[in-house]
Amino acid sequence: MEVPLTPLEFARRTRALYPDREALVDGALRLTYAQFFDRCDRWSAALQTLGVTAGDRVACIAPNTHAQLESFYGVPQTGAVLVPINYRLSHDEIAYIIAHSGSTVVCAHEDYLETVDRVRDQIPGVRHFVALEGKQDRWLDYESLIAGAAAEFARPPIDETDLLTINYTSGTTSRPKGVMITHRNAYINTVGTLLHVPMGLADRYLWTLPMFHANGWTFTWTVTAVGAAHVCLRKVDPVKVFELIKAERISLLCAAPTVLIGVANAPAEARAGAPKGVRVVTAGAPPAAATIERIEGELGWTITHVYGLTETAPFITVCEPRPEHDALTPSERAVIKARQGVELITSGDLRVVDEAMKDVPHDGATVGEIVVRGNVVMKGYYNDPDATAQALRGGYFHSGDAAVVHPDGYVDIRDRLKDVIISGGENISSVEVEGLLLRNPAVQEAAVVGLPDAKWGEAPHAFVVLKPGATATPEELRAFVREHLAHFKCPHAFNFVTELPKTATGKIQKFVLRGRRSAISAQ
Repeated sequence: MEVPLTPLEFARRTRALYPDREALVDGALRLTYAQFFDRCDRWSAALQTLGVTAGDRVACIAPNTHAQLESFYGVPQTGAVLVPINYRLSHDEIAYIIAHSGSTVVCAHEDYLETVDRVRDQIPGVRHFVALEGKQDRWLDYESLIAGAAAEFARPPIDETDLLTINYTSGTTSRPKGVMITHRNAYINTVGTLLHVPMGLADRYLWTLPMFHANGWTFTWTVTAVGAAHVCLRKVDPVKVFELIKAERISLLCAAPTVLIGVANAPAEARAGAPKGVRVVTAGAPPAAATIERIEGELGWTITHVYGLTETAPFITVCEPRPEHDALTPSERAVIKARQGVELITSGDLRVVDEAMKDVPHDGATVGEIVVRGNVVMKGYYNDPDATAQALRGGYFHSGDAAVVHPDGYVDIRDRLKDVIISGGENISSVEVEGLLLRNPAVQEAAVVGLPDAKWGEAPHAFVVLKPGATATPEELRAFVREHLAHFKCPHAFNFVTELPKTATGKIQKFVLRGRRSAISAQ
Protein backbone atom coordinates (compact mmCIF):
# COMPACT_ATOMS: atom_id res chain seq x y z
CA MET A 1 0.00 0.00 0.00
CA GLU A 2 3.00 2.30 0.08
CA VAL A 3 2.89 5.17 -2.42
CA PRO A 4 6.10 7.03 -3.28
CA LEU A 5 6.32 10.47 -1.68
CA THR A 6 6.36 12.94 -4.54
CA PRO A 7 4.91 16.43 -5.07
CA LEU A 8 3.17 14.99 -8.13
CA GLU A 9 0.73 13.50 -5.60
CA PHE A 10 -0.34 17.04 -4.71
CA ALA A 11 -1.11 17.64 -8.38
CA ARG A 12 -3.18 14.45 -8.56
CA ARG A 13 -5.30 15.52 -5.58
CA THR A 14 -5.82 19.11 -6.70
CA ARG A 15 -6.68 17.99 -10.24
CA ALA A 16 -9.39 15.76 -8.82
CA LEU A 17 -10.80 18.18 -6.22
CA TYR A 18 -10.43 21.66 -7.67
CA PRO A 19 -10.51 21.52 -11.48
CA ASP A 20 -12.60 24.69 -11.82
CA ARG A 21 -10.68 26.85 -9.34
CA GLU A 22 -8.29 29.47 -10.64
CA ALA A 23 -4.78 28.03 -10.74
CA LEU A 24 -2.67 30.69 -12.38
CA VAL A 25 -2.59 34.35 -13.38
CA ASP A 26 0.13 35.54 -15.74
CA GLY A 27 -0.72 39.00 -17.02
CA ALA A 28 -3.87 38.63 -19.10
CA LEU A 29 -3.69 34.82 -19.02
CA ARG A 30 -5.87 33.06 -16.46
CA LEU A 31 -6.03 29.27 -16.15
CA THR A 32 -8.15 26.95 -14.04
CA TYR A 33 -6.48 23.89 -12.59
CA ALA A 34 -8.13 21.74 -15.27
CA GLN A 35 -6.63 23.95 -17.97
CA PHE A 36 -3.27 24.18 -16.24
CA PHE A 37 -2.87 20.42 -15.82
CA ASP A 38 -4.06 19.80 -19.38
CA ARG A 39 -1.20 22.01 -20.58
CA CYS A 40 1.24 20.19 -18.28
CA ASP A 41 0.12 16.82 -19.67
CA ARG A 42 0.48 18.03 -23.25
CA TRP A 43 3.97 19.33 -22.45
CA SER A 44 4.82 15.89 -21.07
CA ALA A 45 3.53 14.25 -24.25
CA ALA A 46 5.49 16.71 -26.39
CA LEU A 47 8.69 15.98 -24.46
CA GLN A 48 8.22 12.27 -24.97
CA THR A 49 7.69 12.89 -28.68
CA LEU A 50 11.04 14.72 -28.65
CA GLY A 51 12.63 11.59 -27.21
CA VAL A 52 12.82 12.56 -23.55
CA THR A 53 12.74 9.52 -21.28
CA ALA A 54 13.00 8.88 -17.54
CA GLY A 55 16.25 10.20 -16.11
CA ASP A 56 16.90 12.67 -18.94
CA ARG A 57 17.58 16.28 -17.94
CA VAL A 58 15.56 19.24 -19.23
CA ALA A 59 16.97 22.72 -18.59
CA CYS A 60 14.73 25.78 -18.23
CA ILE A 61 15.76 29.45 -18.27
CA ALA A 62 12.85 31.79 -17.61
CA PRO A 63 11.39 34.38 -15.24
CA ASN A 64 8.21 33.64 -13.30
CA THR A 65 5.85 32.77 -16.16
CA HIS A 66 3.11 30.20 -16.71
CA ALA A 67 5.52 28.15 -18.83
CA GLN A 68 8.12 28.13 -16.09
CA LEU A 69 5.56 26.86 -13.57
CA GLU A 70 4.33 24.22 -16.02
CA SER A 71 7.87 22.84 -16.26
CA PHE A 72 7.72 21.81 -12.58
CA TYR A 73 4.94 19.35 -13.49
CA GLY A 74 5.34 18.57 -17.17
CA VAL A 75 8.99 17.52 -16.88
CA PRO A 76 9.04 15.38 -13.69
CA GLN A 77 5.85 13.47 -14.43
CA THR A 78 7.69 11.94 -17.42
CA GLY A 79 10.38 10.73 -15.02
CA ALA A 80 12.79 13.31 -16.41
CA VAL A 81 14.77 15.73 -14.22
CA LEU A 82 14.17 19.48 -14.32
CA VAL A 83 17.21 21.80 -14.27
CA PRO A 84 15.96 25.34 -13.45
CA ILE A 85 18.73 27.83 -14.29
CA ASN A 86 19.41 31.26 -12.81
CA TYR A 87 18.76 33.62 -15.72
CA ARG A 88 21.15 36.22 -14.29
CA LEU A 89 24.19 34.06 -14.88
CA SER A 90 26.65 34.77 -17.67
CA HIS A 91 26.34 32.87 -20.93
CA ASP A 92 29.46 30.84 -20.07
CA GLU A 93 28.02 29.86 -16.67
CA ILE A 94 24.73 28.86 -18.30
CA ALA A 95 26.64 26.78 -20.86
CA TYR A 96 28.57 25.06 -18.06
CA ILE A 97 25.37 24.11 -16.20
CA ILE A 98 23.66 22.79 -19.33
CA ALA A 99 26.70 20.72 -20.27
CA HIS A 100 27.50 19.54 -16.73
CA SER A 101 23.91 18.45 -16.06
CA GLY A 102 23.79 16.56 -19.35
CA SER A 103 20.60 18.33 -20.39
CA THR A 104 19.30 17.13 -23.75
CA VAL A 105 16.53 19.75 -24.05
CA VAL A 106 16.91 23.46 -23.31
CA CYS A 107 13.84 25.67 -22.86
CA ALA A 108 14.27 29.43 -22.70
CA HIS A 109 12.19 32.55 -22.46
CA GLU A 110 12.59 35.00 -25.33
CA ASP A 111 14.86 37.25 -23.25
CA TYR A 112 17.48 34.47 -23.12
CA LEU A 113 17.32 32.94 -26.60
CA GLU A 114 20.30 34.97 -27.78
CA THR A 115 22.28 34.00 -24.67
CA VAL A 116 21.81 30.31 -25.44
CA ASP A 117 22.51 30.79 -29.15
CA ARG A 118 25.92 32.24 -28.25
CA VAL A 119 26.99 29.00 -26.56
CA ARG A 120 25.47 26.32 -28.79
CA ASP A 121 28.94 25.09 -29.71
CA GLN A 122 29.65 24.49 -25.99
CA ILE A 123 26.58 22.29 -25.43
CA PRO A 124 26.71 19.62 -28.16
CA GLY A 125 24.66 17.20 -26.06
CA VAL A 126 21.51 19.28 -26.44
CA ARG A 127 19.17 17.74 -29.01
CA HIS A 128 16.32 20.26 -28.93
CA PHE A 129 15.96 23.96 -28.18
CA VAL A 130 12.48 25.19 -27.20
CA ALA A 131 11.47 28.87 -27.09
CA LEU A 132 8.96 29.29 -24.26
CA GLU A 133 8.06 32.72 -25.64
CA GLY A 134 9.19 34.47 -28.80
CA LYS A 135 9.77 32.84 -32.17
CA GLN A 136 13.25 32.49 -33.62
CA ASP A 137 15.02 30.35 -36.20
CA ARG A 138 16.49 27.10 -34.90
CA TRP A 139 14.08 27.10 -31.96
CA LEU A 140 10.96 24.99 -31.52
CA ASP A 141 7.88 26.91 -30.39
CA TYR A 142 6.55 25.89 -26.97
CA GLU A 143 2.93 26.82 -27.58
CA SER A 144 2.90 25.01 -30.95
CA LEU A 145 4.33 21.89 -29.31
CA ILE A 146 1.62 21.95 -26.64
CA ALA A 147 -1.16 22.63 -29.16
CA GLY A 148 -0.03 19.74 -31.32
CA ALA A 149 0.53 17.24 -28.51
CA ALA A 150 -1.80 14.55 -27.27
CA ALA A 151 -3.73 15.07 -24.06
CA GLU A 152 -2.22 11.91 -22.61
CA PHE A 153 1.32 10.63 -22.17
CA ALA A 154 3.03 7.47 -20.97
CA ARG A 155 3.41 7.72 -17.18
CA PRO A 156 6.53 5.87 -16.00
CA PRO A 157 6.90 4.48 -12.47
CA ILE A 158 8.58 7.07 -10.23
CA ASP A 159 10.32 6.24 -6.98
CA GLU A 160 10.57 8.79 -4.19
CA THR A 161 14.37 8.59 -4.27
CA ASP A 162 14.46 9.45 -7.99
CA LEU A 163 15.82 12.84 -8.93
CA LEU A 164 13.19 15.55 -9.28
CA THR A 165 15.43 18.55 -9.96
CA ILE A 166 19.08 19.55 -10.13
CA ASN A 167 19.46 23.07 -8.72
CA TYR A 168 22.82 24.73 -9.22
CA THR A 169 24.44 26.81 -6.51
CA SER A 170 25.71 30.30 -7.26
CA GLY A 171 29.34 29.20 -7.62
CA THR A 172 30.79 32.42 -6.16
CA THR A 173 34.14 30.82 -5.30
CA SER A 174 34.19 27.87 -7.72
CA ARG A 175 32.16 26.24 -10.46
CA PRO A 176 28.45 25.91 -9.60
CA LYS A 177 27.52 22.63 -7.95
CA GLY A 178 24.39 20.71 -8.96
CA VAL A 179 22.23 19.96 -5.92
CA MET A 180 20.28 16.74 -6.47
CA ILE A 181 16.79 17.08 -5.00
CA THR A 182 14.64 13.95 -4.90
CA HIS A 183 10.87 13.63 -5.05
CA ARG A 184 10.94 12.73 -1.35
CA ASN A 185 12.98 15.83 -0.45
CA ALA A 186 10.46 18.15 -2.11
CA TYR A 187 7.42 16.33 -0.71
CA ILE A 188 8.71 16.51 2.86
CA ASN A 189 9.62 20.19 2.56
CA THR A 190 6.16 21.00 1.19
CA VAL A 191 4.42 19.22 4.06
CA GLY A 192 6.67 20.94 6.59
CA THR A 193 5.99 24.31 5.02
CA LEU A 194 2.24 23.83 5.24
CA LEU A 195 2.48 22.76 8.89
CA HIS A 196 4.28 25.96 9.85
CA VAL A 197 2.86 28.34 7.21
CA PRO A 198 -0.73 27.14 6.81
CA MET A 199 -2.41 27.84 3.48
CA GLY A 200 -5.82 27.08 2.05
CA LEU A 201 -8.14 27.33 -0.93
CA ALA A 202 -8.77 31.03 -0.46
CA ASP A 203 -5.09 31.97 -0.62
CA ARG A 204 -3.57 33.81 -3.55
CA TYR A 205 0.20 33.62 -3.76
CA LEU A 206 2.33 36.29 -5.44
CA TRP A 207 5.53 35.07 -7.13
CA THR A 208 8.00 37.68 -5.87
CA LEU A 209 10.58 34.89 -5.46
CA PRO A 210 12.26 33.41 -8.58
CA MET A 211 10.89 29.94 -9.29
CA PHE A 212 14.37 28.75 -10.26
CA HIS A 213 15.71 29.44 -6.75
CA ALA A 214 15.50 26.17 -4.78
CA ASN A 215 12.36 25.44 -6.81
CA GLY A 216 10.78 28.63 -5.52
CA TRP A 217 11.38 27.29 -1.99
CA THR A 218 9.07 24.45 -3.20
CA PHE A 219 6.11 26.87 -3.40
CA THR A 220 5.87 25.71 -7.03
CA TRP A 221 4.20 22.65 -5.49
CA THR A 222 3.07 24.00 -2.09
CA VAL A 223 0.57 26.46 -3.55
CA THR A 224 -0.88 23.78 -5.81
CA ALA A 225 -1.13 21.29 -2.94
CA VAL A 226 -3.91 23.30 -1.30
CA GLY A 227 -5.62 24.46 -4.49
CA ALA A 228 -4.54 28.09 -4.02
CA ALA A 229 -3.80 30.47 -6.91
CA HIS A 230 -0.37 31.28 -8.37
CA VAL A 231 -0.02 34.93 -9.46
CA CYS A 232 3.07 35.40 -11.62
CA LEU A 233 5.38 38.39 -11.36
CA ARG A 234 8.04 38.38 -14.06
CA LYS A 235 10.23 41.10 -12.54
CA VAL A 236 10.25 42.36 -8.98
CA ASP A 237 9.29 46.00 -8.80
CA PRO A 238 7.88 47.38 -5.52
CA VAL A 239 5.23 49.43 -7.28
CA LYS A 240 4.08 46.42 -9.32
CA VAL A 241 4.09 44.30 -6.17
CA PHE A 242 1.58 46.62 -4.53
CA GLU A 243 -0.49 46.85 -7.70
CA LEU A 244 -0.88 43.07 -7.83
CA ILE A 245 -1.45 42.73 -4.10
CA LYS A 246 -4.41 45.09 -4.41
CA ALA A 247 -5.76 43.94 -7.79
CA GLU A 248 -5.35 40.19 -7.24
CA ARG A 249 -6.21 40.09 -3.52
CA ILE A 250 -2.82 38.59 -2.64
CA SER A 251 -2.66 36.96 0.78
CA LEU A 252 0.84 35.45 0.81
CA LEU A 253 4.26 36.01 -0.75
CA CYS A 254 7.89 35.01 -0.23
CA ALA A 255 10.75 37.48 -0.36
CA ALA A 256 14.41 37.81 0.52
CA PRO A 257 15.22 40.60 3.02
CA THR A 258 16.52 42.89 0.27
CA VAL A 259 13.17 42.60 -1.52
CA LEU A 260 11.40 43.45 1.74
CA ILE A 261 13.55 46.57 2.05
CA GLY A 262 12.41 47.63 -1.42
CA VAL A 263 8.78 46.99 -0.49
CA ALA A 264 9.12 48.94 2.77
CA ASN A 265 10.59 51.89 0.88
CA ALA A 266 8.09 51.90 -2.00
CA PRO A 267 6.49 55.27 -2.82
CA ALA A 268 3.67 56.26 -0.49
CA GLU A 269 1.20 56.39 -3.37
CA ALA A 270 1.97 52.75 -4.23
CA ARG A 271 1.48 51.62 -0.64
CA ALA A 272 -1.75 53.56 -0.20
CA GLY A 273 -4.72 51.23 0.12
CA ALA A 274 -2.62 48.09 0.50
CA PRO A 275 -4.53 45.52 2.52
CA LYS A 276 -3.37 44.53 5.98
CA GLY A 277 -2.92 40.92 6.96
CA VAL A 278 -0.69 39.85 4.05
CA ARG A 279 1.58 37.00 5.19
CA VAL A 280 5.22 37.14 4.18
CA VAL A 281 7.75 34.32 4.34
CA THR A 282 11.31 35.63 4.33
CA ALA A 283 14.58 33.75 3.98
CA GLY A 284 17.73 33.76 1.87
CA ALA A 285 19.73 35.93 4.28
CA PRO A 286 19.30 36.98 7.90
CA PRO A 287 16.70 39.80 7.90
CA ALA A 288 17.27 42.86 10.04
CA ALA A 289 14.93 43.31 12.98
CA ALA A 290 14.39 46.89 11.81
CA THR A 291 13.02 45.67 8.47
CA ILE A 292 10.65 43.24 10.16
CA GLU A 293 9.45 45.95 12.53
CA ARG A 294 8.74 48.34 9.64
CA ILE A 295 6.85 45.81 7.51
CA GLU A 296 4.69 44.61 10.38
CA GLY A 297 4.20 48.02 11.99
CA GLU A 298 3.65 50.22 8.95
CA LEU A 299 1.87 47.78 6.62
CA GLY A 300 0.18 45.52 9.15
CA TRP A 301 1.59 42.40 7.53
CA THR A 302 2.87 39.29 9.32
CA ILE A 303 6.37 38.00 8.68
CA THR A 304 7.50 34.42 9.19
CA HIS A 305 11.26 33.97 9.08
CA VAL A 306 12.52 30.60 7.83
CA TYR A 307 16.03 29.38 7.08
CA GLY A 308 17.49 26.79 4.80
CA LEU A 309 19.72 26.13 1.83
CA THR A 310 19.34 24.77 -1.69
CA GLU A 311 20.95 21.58 -0.35
CA THR A 312 18.12 21.13 2.18
CA ALA A 313 15.17 21.50 -0.21
CA PRO A 314 15.33 24.25 1.37
CA PHE A 315 13.75 24.83 4.83
CA ILE A 316 15.29 23.50 8.03
CA THR A 317 14.26 26.09 10.63
CA VAL A 318 11.33 28.42 11.27
CA CYS A 319 11.10 31.26 13.75
CA GLU A 320 8.07 29.74 15.38
CA PRO A 321 5.86 32.22 17.28
CA ARG A 322 5.20 31.43 20.93
CA PRO A 323 2.43 32.78 23.20
CA GLU A 324 4.99 34.50 25.42
CA HIS A 325 6.11 36.59 22.43
CA ASP A 326 2.73 38.37 22.47
CA ALA A 327 3.68 40.24 25.65
CA LEU A 328 6.78 41.75 24.02
CA THR A 329 6.97 45.19 22.45
CA PRO A 330 7.02 45.28 18.62
CA SER A 331 10.74 46.08 18.74
CA GLU A 332 11.51 43.17 21.09
CA ARG A 333 9.36 40.81 19.04
CA ALA A 334 11.15 41.86 15.83
CA VAL A 335 14.50 40.98 17.39
CA ILE A 336 13.27 37.44 18.04
CA LYS A 337 11.66 37.19 14.60
CA ALA A 338 15.04 38.01 13.05
CA ARG A 339 16.42 34.77 14.49
CA GLN A 340 16.38 31.60 12.40
CA GLY A 341 14.42 29.76 15.08
CA VAL A 342 13.87 26.06 15.61
CA GLU A 343 13.82 23.02 13.33
CA LEU A 344 10.66 22.32 11.35
CA ILE A 345 8.62 19.31 12.45
CA THR A 346 9.64 17.54 9.23
CA SER A 347 13.18 18.78 8.58
CA GLY A 348 15.17 16.47 10.85
CA ASP A 349 17.88 16.81 13.48
CA LEU A 350 19.44 20.28 13.48
CA ARG A 351 22.44 21.10 15.64
CA VAL A 352 24.97 23.89 16.11
CA VAL A 353 28.36 22.29 16.72
CA ASP A 354 32.02 23.11 17.24
CA GLU A 355 34.87 21.69 15.17
CA ALA A 356 34.75 18.46 17.19
CA MET A 357 31.03 18.04 16.34
CA LYS A 358 30.01 18.78 19.93
CA ASP A 359 26.92 20.89 20.52
CA VAL A 360 27.64 24.45 21.59
CA PRO A 361 26.07 25.62 24.86
CA HIS A 362 22.73 27.40 24.59
CA ASP A 363 24.12 30.68 25.86
CA GLY A 364 23.45 32.97 22.89
CA ALA A 365 27.19 33.65 22.60
CA THR A 366 29.18 30.54 21.67
CA VAL A 367 29.46 30.28 17.89
CA GLY A 368 29.31 26.99 16.01
CA GLU A 369 28.28 25.65 12.62
CA ILE A 370 24.71 24.66 11.72
CA VAL A 371 24.53 21.00 10.66
CA VAL A 372 21.46 18.93 9.84
CA ARG A 373 20.41 15.42 8.90
CA GLY A 374 16.97 14.38 7.74
CA ASN A 375 14.59 13.78 4.86
CA VAL A 376 15.04 17.19 3.26
CA VAL A 377 18.81 16.86 2.80
CA MET A 378 19.92 16.50 -0.82
CA LYS A 379 20.99 13.25 -2.41
CA GLY A 380 24.34 14.89 -3.12
CA TYR A 381 26.05 17.07 -5.70
CA TYR A 382 25.61 15.86 -9.27
CA ASN A 383 28.76 14.21 -10.65
CA ASP A 384 30.83 15.59 -7.76
CA PRO A 385 31.57 12.85 -5.20
CA ASP A 386 34.37 14.81 -3.51
CA ALA A 387 32.18 17.84 -2.80
CA THR A 388 29.36 15.53 -1.69
CA ALA A 389 31.63 13.72 0.78
CA GLN A 390 32.89 17.02 2.19
CA ALA A 391 29.40 18.49 2.62
CA LEU A 392 27.93 15.33 4.18
CA ARG A 393 30.88 14.36 6.36
CA GLY A 394 30.10 12.79 9.71
CA GLY A 395 26.56 11.91 8.67
CA TYR A 396 25.36 15.53 8.67
CA PHE A 397 25.06 18.21 6.04
CA HIS A 398 27.39 21.07 6.93
CA SER A 399 25.78 24.42 6.16
CA GLY A 400 28.80 26.70 6.41
CA ASP A 401 26.69 29.08 8.53
CA ALA A 402 28.02 30.29 11.87
CA ALA A 403 25.36 30.58 14.57
CA VAL A 404 24.62 30.67 18.27
CA VAL A 405 21.79 29.02 20.19
CA HIS A 406 19.81 31.05 22.70
CA PRO A 407 18.58 29.58 26.01
CA ASP A 408 15.12 29.07 24.48
CA GLY A 409 16.65 26.86 21.78
CA TYR A 410 16.30 29.41 18.98
CA VAL A 411 19.17 29.39 16.51
CA ASP A 412 20.56 32.77 15.53
CA ILE A 413 22.94 33.06 12.56
CA ARG A 414 25.92 35.32 13.11
CA ASP A 415 27.39 35.00 9.63
CA ARG A 416 28.56 32.70 6.92
CA LEU A 417 31.70 31.06 8.30
CA LYS A 418 33.62 32.57 5.40
CA ASP A 419 32.16 36.04 6.13
CA VAL A 420 33.03 36.24 9.83
CA ILE A 421 35.44 39.16 10.20
CA ILE A 422 38.42 38.44 12.43
CA SER A 423 39.95 41.75 13.45
CA GLY A 424 42.81 41.82 15.93
CA GLY A 425 41.80 38.36 17.16
CA GLU A 426 38.16 39.40 17.73
CA ASN A 427 35.30 37.84 15.79
CA ILE A 428 32.89 40.37 14.29
CA SER A 429 29.49 39.41 12.90
CA SER A 430 28.77 41.40 9.75
CA VAL A 431 25.08 40.53 10.21
CA GLU A 432 25.03 42.22 13.61
CA VAL A 433 26.62 45.43 12.30
CA GLU A 434 24.33 45.48 9.24
CA GLY A 435 21.27 45.01 11.42
CA LEU A 436 22.24 48.01 13.53
CA LEU A 437 22.96 50.22 10.51
CA LEU A 438 19.49 49.46 9.17
CA ARG A 439 18.05 51.03 12.32
CA ASN A 440 19.54 54.36 11.31
CA PRO A 441 16.73 56.43 9.76
CA ALA A 442 18.95 57.49 6.84
CA VAL A 443 20.02 53.98 5.81
CA GLN A 444 18.08 51.91 3.28
CA GLU A 445 20.56 49.04 2.75
CA ALA A 446 23.90 48.07 4.22
CA ALA A 447 26.55 45.41 3.74
CA VAL A 448 29.63 44.91 5.88
CA VAL A 449 32.69 42.96 4.76
CA GLY A 450 36.19 42.36 6.05
CA LEU A 451 39.04 43.90 4.10
CA PRO A 452 42.81 43.59 4.66
CA ASP A 453 44.22 45.91 7.30
CA ALA A 454 47.93 46.41 8.07
CA LYS A 455 47.38 46.67 11.82
CA TRP A 456 44.42 44.38 12.53
CA GLY A 457 44.82 41.74 9.80
CA GLU A 458 41.38 42.63 8.49
CA ALA A 459 38.81 45.22 9.47
CA PRO A 460 35.10 45.78 8.84
CA HIS A 461 34.13 48.11 6.02
CA ALA A 462 30.56 49.20 5.34
CA PHE A 463 28.83 49.78 2.00
CA VAL A 464 25.73 51.87 2.51
CA VAL A 465 22.74 52.84 0.36
CA LEU A 466 20.93 55.87 1.74
CA LYS A 467 17.20 56.38 1.50
CA PRO A 468 16.07 58.79 -1.24
CA GLY A 469 16.51 62.33 -0.02
CA ALA A 470 18.36 61.27 3.14
CA THR A 471 21.85 62.41 4.07
CA ALA A 472 24.47 61.02 6.41
CA THR A 473 28.20 61.36 6.88
CA PRO A 474 30.72 58.67 7.79
CA GLU A 475 31.24 60.43 11.12
CA GLU A 476 27.51 60.33 11.91
CA LEU A 477 27.23 56.62 11.09
CA ARG A 478 30.41 55.85 13.01
CA ALA A 479 29.02 57.60 16.10
CA PHE A 480 25.71 55.74 15.67
CA VAL A 481 27.44 52.34 15.60
CA ARG A 482 29.73 53.12 18.53
CA GLU A 483 26.76 54.18 20.61
CA HIS A 484 25.29 50.68 20.38
CA LEU A 485 28.16 48.27 19.73
CA ALA A 486 31.68 47.64 20.98
CA HIS A 487 34.09 50.02 19.27
CA PHE A 488 36.11 47.22 17.63
CA LYS A 489 32.95 46.24 15.69
CA CYS A 490 32.62 49.68 14.12
CA PRO A 491 33.43 49.81 10.38
CA HIS A 492 36.75 51.48 9.63
CA ALA A 493 35.23 53.10 6.55
CA PHE A 494 31.77 53.87 5.19
CA ASN A 495 31.45 53.76 1.42
CA PHE A 496 28.23 55.28 0.07
CA VAL A 497 26.91 53.53 -3.06
CA THR A 498 23.76 53.79 -5.15
CA GLU A 499 23.10 50.05 -5.04
CA LEU A 500 24.54 46.80 -3.69
CA PRO A 501 25.43 43.88 -5.97
CA LYS A 502 22.88 41.12 -5.57
CA THR A 503 22.02 37.70 -6.92
CA ALA A 504 18.70 37.09 -8.67
CA THR A 505 17.27 35.98 -5.32
CA GLY A 506 18.26 39.19 -3.54
CA LYS A 507 21.34 37.99 -1.68
CA ILE A 508 24.10 40.57 -1.42
CA GLN A 509 27.24 39.43 -3.24
CA LYS A 510 29.86 40.18 -0.64
CA PHE A 511 32.64 38.68 -2.73
CA VAL A 512 32.02 41.50 -5.22
CA LEU A 513 32.30 44.09 -2.46
CA ARG A 514 35.58 42.60 -1.26
CA GLY A 515 36.96 43.26 -4.72
CA ARG A 516 36.08 46.96 -4.44
CA ARG A 517 38.71 47.84 -1.85
CA SER A 518 40.26 50.41 -4.23
CA ALA A 519 36.94 52.28 -4.25
CA ILE A 520 37.01 52.84 -0.51
CA SER A 521 38.25 56.22 0.54
CA ALA A 522 40.35 56.58 3.66
CA GLN A 523 37.90 57.91 6.21
